Amino acid sequence: MRWPGSWGKPVTREAIARILEGVKSGAVALEDALDSLRDLPFADLAYAKLDLHRELRTGQPEVVYCAGKSEAQLRGILQRLLADGSDVLATRATPEQYAAVRDLSPSLRFDPVSRTMVRCDRPREPTLTTIAVVTAGTSDIPVAEEAAVTAETLGNRVQRVFDVGVAGLHRLLDRLPLIKTARVAVVVAGMEGALPSVIGGLVSAPLIAVPTSVGYGASFSGLAALLAMLNSCAPGIAVMNIDNGFGAGLLASRINQM
Repeated sequence: MRWPGSWGKPVTREAIARILEGVKSGAVALEDALDSLRDLPFADLAYAKLDLHRELRTGQPEVVYCAGKSEAQLRGILQRLLADGSDVLATRATPEQYAAVRDLSPSLRFDPVSRTMVRCDRPREPTLTTIAVVTAGTSDIPVAEEAAVTAETLGNRVQRVFDVGVAGLHRLLDRLPLIKTARVAVVVAGMEGALPSVIGGLVSAPLIAVPTSVGYGASFSGLAALLAMLNSCAPGIAVMNIDNGFGAGLLASRINQM
């Protein structure tokens, strides 16, 4: 029997397992299985090498960083990933880039706040435990949403707690019971970057601090917040790079799903 072409090229553990089971049962010819696996571990598009093996190795699929890519390059990359039936997460996307690729899949959606494009068609049961994504101010929300969308795309339940910075500590205390229920917290702050230290002294869960480039001149585009978080006296805090919501969302997902 020939390999059913409608199944597409394998990217996920489940798809590869189906191929191997098919070969074992005799339903799939060996040459067809080899043909289906020929693009592993990556597909070479000349201008990009797509890591189709990443989800099998790490549990998270290849993620596309849109900044600096031409519309033609982005379209070629997404077209290849979508052809595999895999989930797609693209970060730092612009409305113009989305307009150039939106016809590739009716379920590809764009969020202008987090600047992400997501196609998540595979059924996935959300985690029972939650990730809390917390911001000091409203201006930190774009970075926080990048973290939240990343975590949700990877199958996590996310609770958002926005605008509870140290300028009005009573706002944080009002939402503290909710934050304490999370298995891991992502805390996003610009300016002086004090919020992760405050929350780190109040909760027992692992905490991922994300400095943002929000602030006046002496914040040095997030450097002041980054150094404050790195020098925090509160234990159990990991610090991401400036504005790296994606990295925080992925790390939080790994902790939450351990």
